[in-house]
Amino acid sequence: MTDDDGISQERLPDHDPADPAGLQHQQQDDESTVSLKLEQLILDAPRKYTPYQAARTAGVPMELASRFWRAMGFPDIGQSRALTDADVIALRRLAGMVEAGLLSESMAIQVARSTGQTTARLAEWQMDTFLENLTQSLEPGLSRADVAYPLVQLLLPELEEFLVYVWRRQLAAVTGRVVQAADDAEITSGRLAVGFADLVGFTRLSRRLEEEELGELVETFESTCADLVAGHGGRLIKTLGDEILYVSDDPAVAAEIGLALVETLTKDDSMPALRVGMAFGTVTSRMGDVFGTTVNLASRLTSIAPKDAVLIDGEFAAALERERVVPPTAPPAEAGAEAAAAPTAPGGSGQAEAAPEYRFHLQPMWRRPVRGLGLVEPWLLARRLEHG
Repeated sequence: MTDDDGISQERLPDHDPADPAGLQHQQQDDESTVSLKLEQLILDAPRKYTPYQAARTAGVPMELASRFWRAMGFPDIGQSRALTDADVIALRRLAGMVEAGLLSESMAIQVARSTGQTTARLAEWQMDTFLENLTQSLEPGLSRADVAYPLVQLLLPELEEFLVYVWRRQLAAVTGRVVQAADDAEITSGRLAVGFADLVGFTRLSRRLEEEELGELVETFESTCADLVAGHGGRLIKTLGDEILYVSDDPAVAAEIGLALVETLTKDDSMPALRVGMAFGTVTSRMGDVFGTTVNLASRLTSIAPKDAVLIDGEFAAALERERVVPPTAPPAEAGAEAAAAPTAPGGSGQAEAAPEYRFHLQPMWRRPVRGLGLVEPWLLARRLEHG
């Protein structure tokens, strides 16, 4: 027999209500039916093709189709008839971009993988959050399955429109940044300010807190950090529960973010102490993540930073000095020589150029060996009092 949505259902044998095994099988079958209904609602298409049929219909070799599906994060399903017309269209689009020379095959695989990984996390977070909030006040006798279908039915069109809007906004921001930096040798060379922020003693704290309390702490930490990074013009790369990784093209912006993180989180009595480590240098970017020696150095500096403090490397300090947001770090004799040679003000008045108003202060720390990176000279970054 079929239900109103056209989904095939087998008539189940009657079970004795006192039979736990029979009741369990009934519940499993009910849940399976709800899952199929939800899938059809979301995909807006019935199951129609096996993987081989979908690849053949799309005109894509089965081997390439399998690589695309795995890259998007979907499991092998053998020859089950579980794919739809939308799967065929997606295969055609990916293969078409390769055939047109817009993407190489390896690039198309990367596009599929990065999109799959990002949206998988997004979809899981959204459903967990929406269903958890809704089912906290469930009426007696209702299950998650009872509320899932109407909830998805209401949210689906709104979330789809919002997702496209945010993606276009993000794409516009990234494209604009790349175009504006086209003539900037430092930016196009891949040099970035990289920052890590890490909660101190999080492992010990997680053993003492209840799961709900721990979840609330992590949510507060991640959301606070994300807002501060975005608000100051940085880019949040990833969150790792008790740690975040962010970057900025501008070392002064990264410095402001690091100090703002410490200043904001120390006001929250429920938060552990925070350590921030930052480094400046060449960075390799791939699929939205960053790698390389500069990233490793920032991570190491975080591990040795004092509590509620920001530690930076020598390259970062030099970059801040070039931007004239910190006083010169040169020895007094050299600094005096530079001041004597400073250019006069326009108009030939003979007066020296007005001294800059420094925003930050640097304190040299003891040089120390850092595992895998040799001898490092860290600097303690602080805000100058007049800019507090």
